[in-house]
Amino acid sequence: MKMNVKKGDTVLMIAGKDKGKKGKITSCDPKSGRVVVEGCNIITKHTKPRGANQPGGINKMAGPVDVSNVQILCPSCNHATRVAHSLEGDKKIRVCKKCGASLEPKKVEKKAKKSKAEKVEAPAEEVKEKKTTKKTAKKSDDSAEKKTVKKVVKKEADTAVEATENTADNGGEN
Repeated sequence: MKMNVKKGDTVLMIAGKDKGKKGKITSCDPKSGRVVVEGCNIITKHTKPRGANQPGGINKMAGPVDVSNVQILCPSCNHATRVAHSLEGDKKIRVCKKCGASLEPKKVEKKAKKSKAEKVEAPAEEVKEKKTTKKTAKKSDDSAEKKTVKKVVKKEADTAVEATENTADNGGEN
């Protein structure tokens, strides 16, 4: 069955218990002509425990609805509309029947990486200076951490020695 909606489209429920709700299509099944709309047709599913990592319980999830019960929302005019088709170049695209705007999601083009010649580099002295300050900062942080760890270990060792001496003294007196 041919469907005029796709995964990711925002649709309006035009029939059923959730009439008037808007949601995004999370999955489509063209063979059965059904779609799953997030937040609509909520069903409860009872699951049996399947071991320690899968506990049982009652799960609420969106169930499938017939594609005839939803109508696509036009992103430009924000109205529920039927879908028309037009040719753009050699591609067939979906358009809004009311305003004629494209219903296809807009693709974000990735920016091309700059080549080495286009990059503006700082003078070599500044770069070296930055690197050395980073290294010294790291060294000072590491040495400070090591000193505190050594102090804690030394204190723990001293308390352990004192505790053994106290138990030995007490054991001999009793």
